[in-house]
Amino acid sequence: MLKALRPLAAFIEGLIDRIGSLTAWIALLMIGLVATNVFLRYSFSFGSVWAQELEWHLLAALILLGMSHALQRGENVRVDVFYARFSPALKRVIDVISVLLLIAVSLGFIWLSLGYVEQSRSIREVSSDPGGIPYRWAVKALIPLGFGLLVLQQLAQLLRLLDAPRSTTEGTTHV
Repeated sequence: MLKALRPLAAFIEGLIDRIGSLTAWIALLMIGLVATNVFLRYSFSFGSVWAQELEWHLLAALILLGMSHALQRGENVRVDVFYARFSPALKRVIDVISVLLLIAVSLGFIWLSLGYVEQSRSIREVSSDPGGIPYRWAVKALIPLGFGLLVLQQLAQLLRLLDAPRSTTEGTTHV
């Protein structure tokens, strides 16, 4: 990789780190909301459709915004039974192919979800339940955003792979 692209990879990884920190706060907020909902439901027989829907919206945000961070940190589920025995050169090829495939799949999700989000926004979709959350399109907009972050993270990973010494793939993640 050209040395000029290293700062780009570092910028993308920094952005993904900051968004990953945000998802940690979303997880904490979600835990508090679920605990509060359970306490109110079982202690006072009080429930709120809005609060229950907010749990699902926060879960969607947690997953879609956090998946790029988890992948960057190597916390994704993978099977290393065969990979561990491969030569560094073969590992590098597999890593590059994996990155390119994930970019292609992510771009497909973005492309398919844009119409879905636009349709929801154009009809001003709201919850079908009385007392539910309005602006359903906003949570749907997390789909292309989350996969866009995944594309960015994988581009940074690709830059790192191309910049890595040919003799090792140490420190790289793979799908």
